[in-house]
Amino acid sequence: MLKQLSINNYALIDNLQIGFDGGLNILTGETGAGKSIILGALSLILGQRAESRYFFNQQKKCVIEGQFSIAGFLHLKSFFEENDLDYDDETILRREISADGKSRAFINDSPVNLALLKQVGERLIDIHSQHATAEINDPVFQLLVVDSVAKQEPLLSDYQTKYRQYKKANTQLQQLIAESDKAKADLDYYQFQFDELEKVGLDADEQEPLEQELNTLNNAEEIKRNLLGANYLMQDGESAVLLQLKEAVQQLGTIEKYNSAIGDLRERLSSVIIELKDVAAETDLLEQHTQTNEARAEEVNIRLSLIYNLQKKHRVNTNAELLQLQDELSEKIQQALFSDDAIEKLQKEIAQQKSELDELAAQLSANRISAIPNIETQVIQTLAEMGMGNAVLSIEHKTLTELTSTGTDQIRFMFTANKGHALSEMSKVASGGELSRLMLSIKSLIARYTALPTIIFDEIDTGVSGEVANKVGQIMEQLAQNLQVITITHLPQIASKGNSHYFVYKDDEADITKTRIKQLTEQERITEIAKMLSGDKPGESALQNARELLNS
Repeated sequence: MLKQLSINNYALIDNLQIGFDGGLNILTGETGAGKSIILGALSLILGQRAESRYFFNQQKKCVIEGQFSIAGFLHLKSFFEENDLDYDDETILRREISADGKSRAFINDSPVNLALLKQVGERLIDIHSQHATAEINDPVFQLLVVDSVAKQEPLLSDYQTKYRQYKKANTQLQQLIAESDKAKADLDYYQFQFDELEKVGLDADEQEPLEQELNTLNNAEEIKRNLLGANYLMQDGESAVLLQLKEAVQQLGTIEKYNSAIGDLRERLSSVIIELKDVAAETDLLEQHTQTNEARAEEVNIRLSLIYNLQKKHRVNTNAELLQLQDELSEKIQQALFSDDAIEKLQKEIAQQKSELDELAAQLSANRISAIPNIETQVIQTLAEMGMGNAVLSIEHKTLTELTSTGTDQIRFMFTANKGHALSEMSKVASGGELSRLMLSIKSLIARYTALPTIIFDEIDTGVSGEVANKVGQIMEQLAQNLQVITITHLPQIASKGNSHYFVYKDDEADITKTRIKQLTEQERITEIAKMLSGDKPGESALQNARELLNS
């Protein structure tokens, strides 16, 4: 239910607050007063596009805010959860549009995109005008009408959940078949590449040690020569470093008794001799182990060349990447060899899913076929009450051979408003006023079976008058027993049926024209309805007639 609408800086409205009641809300006013402007502003928080040229003040932004009471609408709560929106029984939709055309949308103060705002708005408000014939001719809407009367929302929800799983499984099957066909076609190539890598017996950590070993083998003579030279300088030469250091230790030893600091130096020098002996010993050992080995160098060189060629071929830089590729090839080979088993398993699952869907679709179809006569009868009766006694509605049902997201049924509403005329699609045989009454009768029927959002009727009473107008008002009154109805009307018979009556007018007192709205008191309603009956200066008879309409 729309509880309050706030409009700032839109068209002829600078600032407007409207509080709506439950039941039937009536909006009246002279042509051009701004009733359609209010609907235009409301459409902005329902996700419609906006243009800044419609701003009241081009220097300020336009802000439209609607407060809705949505307690008890469980499908709305689940929708909020699915879209990660903060749910509140009192939900606020807000739209802000700046003068440069930039727009921001909010749901309960959380920023949302325009598409999501529109999805929420469509679930909260249904605006219907005498020109809005697209919905009534939409097969999706027509099927919704049948399903609403058949009361099969739980069954349809279960079917659609399973149908999505079924379609997903079919997509997976097609993908699996395509991958299997490709894998089989490439099997020989994959096997060749895998065998080539497996035969080499790669080790993820072998490359760097081999490169170091080859570098040593290729420079063995120079390494031995320099190691021998270094060893000779340290301990074997006539002026070897170790001999000179030993002599230095002896020199310090003869004088350390004269100064304790000399003793410390002698000990440090002795430590250097020990370390140098270790270096010399390791140098000697390393020289002995360094050998020229052309056979081993050739072996290492061949191994590295093999590794380099494989890396270049597969456009990688390490053995680890080659081993990862080997694993991937193995997986593809296994997929090619065993994909038929996976395909067969998935096909069995899909067959089981289809069997379940066929059963659910048959149940949905039976319920729809059972509900159709009831819909036809009730709509025709309602139309007769609204002055269309010759109207005929026939709902054609066709069973499809393939499953769809709604089952296997194709529904088409066929209509004629005149006796002796052939049935046809509604838009082809009904005038704007007739379509409006037809939509009203259908919406009133749906409201008896399911929870609808707030419905706004924008002058759908055009083309009716007298007792027919009174009947249209009664239907709206009945509809408003189940949901909130807001209607813009020029007919006193309909205006008198409202629970609340709002008058839209232009305020020309200041330098600029502004649209205003006020909720009428009981006495003001009598005067307004009397004006609708006889003109701006109603006489006593018009006032009395207005009282009778309100009391009826």
